[in-house]
Amino acid sequence: MPRDTPELSAETLLMAYASGVFPMAEAREDDAIFWVDPKLRGIMPLDGFHLSRSLARTIRQERFLVTVDEAFDRVVEGCAGREETWINQPIARLYGQLHRLGFAHSIEIWDGEDLAGGLYGVAMGAAFFGESMFSRRRDASKVALAWTVAMLRLGGFRLFDTQFLTDHLASLGGKEIARETYHARLRQALALPAALPAEVPDAETVLALLRANR
Repeated sequence: MPRDTPELSAETLLMAYASGVFPMAEAREDDAIFWVDPKLRGIMPLDGFHLSRSLARTIRQERFLVTVDEAFDRVVEGCAGREETWINQPIARLYGQLHRLGFAHSIEIWDGEDLAGGLYGVAMGAAFFGESMFSRRRDASKVALAWTVAMLRLGGFRLFDTQFLTDHLASLGGKEIARETYHARLRQALALPAALPAEVPDAETVLALLRANR
């Protein structure tokens, strides 16, 4: 696919999201960025999250502390900390800019003082574009996703874009839709207002919201 330069601006990145495309890099050491618009798009239906008994138990036990936008750069670093990653330095820089502009958000999962996992993405209108997540403790990424779904529902969001569908996301209720269907849903979502809730919901609220899906 055509490549862009590392001087890509945050404003251009927002325009790309509104057009249905997102950036990737071949590797951490490769500064080039290319655009992706998959034929099949991964989404997480906000009314279709699969809450297993074991995950519900983990949430109820409150093993983790959940925060929002308290460690954005560390979450991006965690997501980029794999042996193979599409997050290079220009991409990390751009999302840092979007965070400071109020468009990019992180959900942090803490085990004591340790960052156990997290997720980050971009919010525009009633669409949330989930970029990446990581886990350093068992179930930490699942907890991050559960809280994200609950907060998006509370905030009036209509579309949770996961870009691709992995086995992990599919096990939690993720689905694939055709490119044309995604673009239609994106246009509808961008035309509507939404905002993440001012306060992070507690475990019982999250469980009630996720159980309402079933």
